[in-house]
Amino acid sequence: MSKKTVKFEYEKETKNSVRYQEVSEPGQAPIMGTIYVQKWFAGDSKVLELTLEKKD
Repeated sequence: MSKKTVKFEYEKETKNSVRYQEVSEPGQAPIMGTIYVQKWFAGDSKVLELTLEKKD
């Protein structure tokens, strides 16, 4: 198993969700790119962090 924490920054609001763009580490390709989070959860957060865990 391996874990990775990915940081996302606010990009824009859509009708029912908020779009966040991944902040990738220098020299690395993005893991997820863009994510959409429902407004009821995102609130007015400008930064989100997701932890991904691979289970082999």
